[in-house]
Amino acid sequence: MKRVLLLATTTGYQIRSFGEAAEKLGVRLVFATDRCDRLEDPWWDHAIPIRFHDEEKSVAKIVAGVNGASVAGVLAVGDRPTVIAARAAAALGLRGNPPEAAAASRNKLAARMAFSDAGLAVPWFRSVRAADDPQAIANTVPYPCVVKPLALSGSRGVIRANTPEEFGAAFTRLRALLHAIDVRMERDAAHDVVLIESFIPGREYALEGVLADGSLRTFAIFEKPDPLDGPFFEETIYVTPPAIGANEQERIRAAVAAAAAALGLRHGPVHAEARVNERGVYVLEVAARPIGGLCSRALRFADVKGRAAGKAGCAADVSLEEVLLRHGLGEDVSAYTREDAASGVMMIPIPRRGRFTGVEGEDEARATPGVVDVRITAKPDQQLVPLPEGKSYLGFIFARAPRARDVEAALREAHRRLRFRIERALT
Repeated sequence: MKRVLLLATTTGYQIRSFGEAAEKLGVRLVFATDRCDRLEDPWWDHAIPIRFHDEEKSVAKIVAGVNGASVAGVLAVGDRPTVIAARAAAALGLRGNPPEAAAASRNKLAARMAFSDAGLAVPWFRSVRAADDPQAIANTVPYPCVVKPLALSGSRGVIRANTPEEFGAAFTRLRALLHAIDVRMERDAAHDVVLIESFIPGREYALEGVLADGSLRTFAIFEKPDPLDGPFFEETIYVTPPAIGANEQERIRAAVAAAAAALGLRHGPVHAEARVNERGVYVLEVAARPIGGLCSRALRFADVKGRAAGKAGCAADVSLEEVLLRHGLGEDVSAYTREDAASGVMMIPIPRRGRFTGVEGEDEARATPGVVDVRITAKPDQQLVPLPEGKSYLGFIFARAPRARDVEAALREAHRRLRFRIERALT
């Protein structure tokens, strides 16, 4: 049985999807997760216990943990383990990204500098210490601008400011987040620095794909139909294919490929974000990992070569995780193409801070024409925190239809039918 090393947190939504894909392929997953090594297998998954903040020791534990048995590939779920995944691949003699490229991909300042050095479109930007006085900075930056943490994901901590007064409030709010217990527990020096950059107008898109020896294969380009103009930048709806022409899609693909090359990424999954306006394509990030959470369920693939040859079982029933496992095993995945239908996902936003007590209307939402699934991931009595401080969603809605605009309409209608009960937090 072939084995693939999977680095992840212990609670990621995507772990089950990778497990299902591995079972289908007859592959064994070897987990390496961020956990205490003094507890004896608390989750009964036989995972190698590592600590994301200690890369050197984590790689040594991984090498020792595989016990000399062959591992065919390495994958990372989430941003934090991508550097360790790259270092582990190198230590095990497997294909992957150079560790320094993986490190640059998850640091917004390093990425901006790499893109700028490569001559790619970048906004005005500068970095400051989180401990600096925002009032001393406020009159030195162009407006509108955006303040960002260097190493938090999912738009967490990203705030737009239109005036010096708004800048001071945004900076102070971000600094408080960077001092939060869960952030400080990551022990990442990047959390001591703040990135400031010009606001980039335009529409936002996401690209999902893989790199094979430096060559980018695009699986899908998602359009984000909700304007992301601030003051916060919570992503809600992803729909593919986007409502833009082939030439515009190629511009996005070419920009992402150039950005990945500028970072030095070579092999493995990529998830990229870009803004497009009349001045060009601005790549915001190229992460060395797949799309996060349950969002991958918006993508289904078919084996087009098998379908053309009349093979049975070649419908669009292949998950992104299966394609990525095949890629990790060294297979050529060029035969796998996204389904013909349009598809999309809504990440259900948290409307306000408070205690989650339940939801009504799930059956009505699932009955919406075009909707294929509704997953409420918030738990009863969970304390909900919206962006920019929050890092989760209420759940996910998935839809498929012949046209992208019908997918978007189905997602919005299903969301309208859901009624969440949230007790306001005491202040």
